[in-house]
Amino acid sequence: MFAPTDTQTIRDLIDRLTRLAAAEEWNGPLNPSQFAALNYLARANRFSRAPSHVADFLATTRGTASQTLKALSRKELIAETRSDEDKRSIRYDVTRAGRDLLQDPSSLENVIDALPPNVAASLASSLKALVLTMLHQRGGRSFGLCSTCRHHEARETGGYCKLLNVPLSPVDAAQLCHEHTPAESHQP
Repeated sequence: MFAPTDTQTIRDLIDRLTRLAAAEEWNGPLNPSQFAALNYLARANRFSRAPSHVADFLATTRGTASQTLKALSRKELIAETRSDEDKRSIRYDVTRAGRDLLQDPSSLENVIDALPPNVAASLASSLKALVLTMLHQRGGRSFGLCSTCRHHEARETGGYCKLLNVPLSPVDAAQLCHEHTPAESHQP
């Protein structure tokens, strides 16, 4: 267990890092919430791009997520697609303009890329444990990559989702999924 000063130091560092990243995002055409939603949609698989999925990923209300999606749509960074089977079901896809906006790496991405591989791996592992523990406490979803899910079956063609009973392309297997369940058992 961390001493109170260690806990406060970690919390302060995470908060500071978050604020630095958000400040950089404000320098563009999007606010931090819009940037986070656009980035999520660009990385989410075709089953995970509904407004409720965006709200869950951003840990916000459905109404707030809806307003964020409307703003991205007005800016022509995402396009709405209604399901042929259920017209109430909506999926958002990132447009070319949206993908172009996400092309340039942020300062944070540049700094992470410059870390020694062992430091980056340790940081990723530690942050993953922290996020999964918080999500577990809140009853949230992990939103991991399809290929790391316990329902994923690796195949030469990309994979197969045993939960949804659908084949997955290599692109699908490398994207975020709302239905993700970590393959390894996570004990917070």
